[in-house]
Amino acid sequence: MPSLQQDTQALLNVTDATANQHAGTTRRFALQAALGVGYAAAALPVVAQTAIKTSAQGLVSGEVTIDVNGFKMPAYRSAPEGPGPWPVILVISEIFGVHEYIADVTRRLARMGYMAIAPELFVRQGDPSVYGEIAKLQSEVIAKVPDAQVMGDLDATVAWAGQHGGDTRRLAITGFCWGGRITWLYAAHQPKVKAGIAWYGRLVGPSTPVTPQHPVDSVAQLKAPVLGLYGGADTGIPLASVDTMKQALAQGSAAAKASTFVVYPDMPHAFHADYRPSYREAAALDGWTRLQAWLQKYL
Repeated sequence: MPSLQQDTQALLNVTDATANQHAGTTRRFALQAALGVGYAAAALPVVAQTAIKTSAQGLVSGEVTIDVNGFKMPAYRSAPEGPGPWPVILVISEIFGVHEYIADVTRRLARMGYMAIAPELFVRQGDPSVYGEIAKLQSEVIAKVPDAQVMGDLDATVAWAGQHGGDTRRLAITGFCWGGRITWLYAAHQPKVKAGIAWYGRLVGPSTPVTPQHPVDSVAQLKAPVLGLYGGADTGIPLASVDTMKQALAQGSAAAKASTFVVYPDMPHAFHADYRPSYREAAALDGWTRLQAWLQKYL
């Protein structure tokens, strides 16, 4: 079995080649992209490259730096060429951070006419790419990322977008796994959000100082309708928690009542992640079609 170092070096070569095709991609992001996928290759059974490769031709795509009260937060941004203004979509990563899969998602959205920004929300706590075990990544990095910090970072990202060609009057958010949970929370936090698309994000959980509320606790504050895309065979997110969330939404705000779930029978967690064996093309494509329709409806 290849070592983490071997996986990382092989993927570094692949990602460097990809980076050369995208002029906006910095060497630092290319390294992080390779390491991020290399981490996943060490921690999970994965395929080496994303199944979908979206060209940056005709796009402004690459790393940017966003000021958050003096802290320089890196992010990956893709938008159509030209002055805009473009509707803005925040793209929130899995626990593995902003690697090539997430970068490609921003390019897919940019090709649809949006400015898509994926901020690196774990950067203060650590670098997911250096971890070879999910349990350590969870305990040493992810568990230390406060929801309040994330909300502030996303607010700063929205402000940055508004100053760089984004139309923040048309603001949406989408996220995967960890980012799916954040999608629900940010749609309750930020009044400017018009739509959310949450891919298999956790809905319930214990209240802690770092995570004081979960999506089920915040439905009364939900300010934008959220489309939840979930797998019926997701062992980490039982269907009972989806049912609990549905019941809460029915008693929540107007936006909560407009929210809806699509549950794909027999689909596992991370069925959209096209660099992992959990990827299921039919469900992923159907979910993406529903995402487009949701954005067209609400933005």
